[in-house]
Amino acid sequence: MLDAIGWIGSAILVVSLVQTRILRLRLINLVGCLVLVGYNAAVGVWPMVGLNVVLAVVNVVALRRLRTDARSAGGYDVVPTDPAAPVLRHLLARHHDEIVRLHDVDPDALPATEAYLVLHGDETVGAVVLDDRGDGTARLTLDHVVERYRDFTPGDHVFRRSGALVGRGYARVVTRPGITGRTATYYEAVGFVRDTATDELVLELPSATD
Repeated sequence: MLDAIGWIGSAILVVSLVQTRILRLRLINLVGCLVLVGYNAAVGVWPMVGLNVVLAVVNVVALRRLRTDARSAGGYDVVPTDPAAPVLRHLLARHHDEIVRLHDVDPDALPATEAYLVLHGDETVGAVVLDDRGDGTARLTLDHVVERYRDFTPGDHVFRRSGALVGRGYARVVTRPGITGRTATYYEAVGFVRDTATDELVLELPSATD
């Protein structure tokens, strides 16, 4: 039984290392470390107990930092860019097939009057593309997050926390009609509410004085 627990802990660690999403990697790795702490303590291999305790602490600290960054206004940098900027076009081209599959839009034909890159440190983790619909409304044509950070909501930093859209005079952000499933759940977690009359998801932005 002890050997089985040891093998299970090792397998969990291996599974963690093939994860592409950073949150899942850290969580699964933490579970594997805790299993191996128990196993190695039971068989008396104390150096391995110490190693896995240290790795578990590293994972806990990293998870806490990731969660703090996700909620903190300073966790991500929002950088305005031109919709035709080479860096944005490169990002959209690199993730073209994934964008078509996840968002059902063609990144080469997005209506766009402005765009924003979302950075975490030196890493570009997402892009938000908007089209000015007039009367203070921005139509959200794309909010794409790279897979490593897809368990978080970096787009929210563009919509609200950065104040970028309010500074540009927008009062609300709306999606295209008919969005359902995981995409709708994501937007609702950010704060969008469905307008039953238009079947759009709508996010009311705080005023500049709020």
